Amino acid sequence: MDRNLALELVRVTEAAALASARFYGKGEPLQADRAAVDAMELAIQGVKIMGHIVIGEERTGSSSKLCAGDIIGAGDEPEVDVALDPLECINSLANGGYNAISAIALGLRGAFKNFKGDYMRKIAVDNEAADSIDLNASVFDNLVAIAGAKRVYVEDLTVSILDRPRHAQLIEEVRDAGARIELLHDGDLAAAIAAALPGTGIDVAMGVGGKKQGLIAAAALSCIGGGFQAQLLPDADADPTALPDEFQRTYGRSELVGSENLMFAATGVSHSDFLEGIMFRPGGAITNSVVFRSKSGTIRYLRTEHFFDKKPDYT
Repeated sequence: MDRNLALELVRVTEAAALASARFYGKGEPLQADRAAVDAMELAIQGVKIMGHIVIGEERTGSSSKLCAGDIIGAGDEPEVDVALDPLECINSLANGGYNAISAIALGLRGAFKNFKGDYMRKIAVDNEAADSIDLNASVFDNLVAIAGAKRVYVEDLTVSILDRPRHAQLIEEVRDAGARIELLHDGDLAAAIAAALPGTGIDVAMGVGGKKQGLIAAAALSCIGGGFQAQLLPDADADPTALPDEFQRTYGRSELVGSENLMFAATGVSHSDFLEGIMFRPGGAITNSVVFRSKSGTIRYLRTEHFFDKKPDYT
């Protein structure tokens, strides 16, 4: 995949972010999500790829867009797999909260795997601590190993966890270990990326979150060498004695994303630990985005000024 394609992806996430940011704090999550999907669908049709969506929106009717199985793009090659989330954290955005981002990842055909179920138990860290994590070990042992890899005390670590009743024991164990905690209302995709990037103040992301967000996070972290492990969780009504093998094991990053040629882009819609959100100004707006490429390992931050009297051309 040509390296310039990575910058084309930024235009796609920028479009979705700008469209959905109009709904910040307005209490209209479905409208915000629809605006993001429509804008991303329009923008990506101008990108010269043949993209097979493997991880995308839920197909809820004949008018659904950007769903798994759809073909997108304006070219016959490169032929790629696509994982996307036009607007992560729709409820947080609608309530004026944090961690809303628009994200997309590309990989060569066969790069992205998809699984049954809606949730994953996950742990994410940066490349410094990538070899020290073990989802099957205790919280205490993981934090001690991560602190050792980063050459700090456990008390210096900050762990990002979704504030959910299911995480009561996890939160207690992290506190008992002595680490600091950032409790999130929403945004485990943003949390995983923040844990893998330098300078965010987040050292670890832990807990149960969405499968879709976990797989996109695995793609993003694969680009920059971050550590990521996940365990698929069955639906609440599943028979525990008849679960497929995929629910019996722990997956590393490379088992979730099977390609060494990946690209990832994200644009902030509202503020997060690694990206500022959309800032509107007279006649335009400012976006903040990030781009990763696995072949080079580069991390690029882009601050872009948009002028609304000069509409983008996606053809």
